Amino acid sequence: MTDLVLRKIRWDFDESVPFLWQPANPAFGMFCNVFTFIAVPFERYLIKALSRGQGRFNESAEIAAEADGFLRQEAQHASAHRKHMLALIARYPRLERAYEDATRCFDDLLAAHPVEFHAAYVANLEATFTPLFKAILDNRDSLFGGSDPRVASLMAWHFVEEIEHRSSGLILYRHLSPNPWYRVRHVRATFRHIGEVAAAIARTVDEVVPVADRMVSAEALMSPALLVDEFTYRGPGGRRRAAARVGPPTLFSAVPTSHLAKMVCRLALSQMPNHNPADQPLPEWAETWTAEYARGADMTVFAPQ
Repeated sequence: MTDLVLRKIRWDFDESVPFLWQPANPAFGMFCNVFTFIAVPFERYLIKALSRGQGRFNESAEIAAEADGFLRQEAQHASAHRKHMLALIARYPRLERAYEDATRCFDDLLAAHPVEFHAAYVANLEATFTPLFKAILDNRDSLFGGSDPRVASLMAWHFVEEIEHRSSGLILYRHLSPNPWYRVRHVRATFRHIGEVAAAIARTVDEVVPVADRMVSAEALMSPALLVDEFTYRGPGGRRRAAARVGPPTLFSAVPTSHLAKMVCRLALSQMPNHNPADQPLPEWAETWTAEYARGADMTVFAPQ
C-alpha cells in the first residue's frame, strides 16, 4: 500500500499571474494551463465516481485508508488548480466556458457508466502520469527555467504527488474489478474521452486568449499528433526540419530523444493488463521536493528550476 501525505499548502493566485507564465517555452506553459482546466473538473469527477465505491472499499481497512488518502490528495489538487484557473478567468472571463464544457463532459461520463468503468478510467489515466511527469521533472531546468515561480511550483507539487500516489488508482480498481482485462478494454474509451475534453478546452483558449498573450495554438498543441510531431524533428533530417520550422519551440524540444523515447515506451506499457505503477522509475527530484517540504520550505515558490 502507498503511504500518502496530506500536504496543506497555501496557494495564492491573482490577476497578476500571466497566461504566458513560461515565455521561454510557451508550448509547455500552454500545456500546463490546459492541464489546470482539465484538473479541476477531472478531480471533481474522480472524487464523485470513486465515492460510489466507498462501501466496497470499507470491506478492507487497508483499501479504505488508500481511498481516503488518495481522494484527499486529489481534493487538494482540485482546490489549488481552481485558484490558478480563477486567476486566468479573471483576466479572460470567457475562459469560464472551458471549465463549464469540461465539467459537462465529465458529468455526462459519470451518469453513463457504473463505478467499475470509472475506476478503470481513473486507473488508466493515472498510470500515464508517472512516465510523463518523470520526463518533465528530469528536464525541469529546460522546461521550467525562466518561468513564473508561482505556477511552476504549483505544477511541481501536483506532479510530485501524482507520482507519490501512482499506485492508488490501480489498487482501488483491482478491489472493485479484479479482472485486469476489463480495464484494458476501456483504454480506448478513456483516452478518446480525455482527448475530447482537452480539445474542447483548447478550442476555447484559442478563441478567447489573444495570440500575443499565448504565442502558440492550444488546439494544435493538444492534438493526438503531439508526440508524433516531436519525433519529426529528431533522427535523420530532424535538424533540417526543425530549422525550417516557424514559431516557438515544440513542447519537448529541449528534452533528449532518449528521455522522450523512454517516456513513450513507458506510456504504452502503463496500459498493459499486468502493469504495476510501483515498479516504475521515479524522478530523483521528487525526493528533493518532499525533503524541502518536510524541512518547512515555502513550497509556493519552490520552483523546479
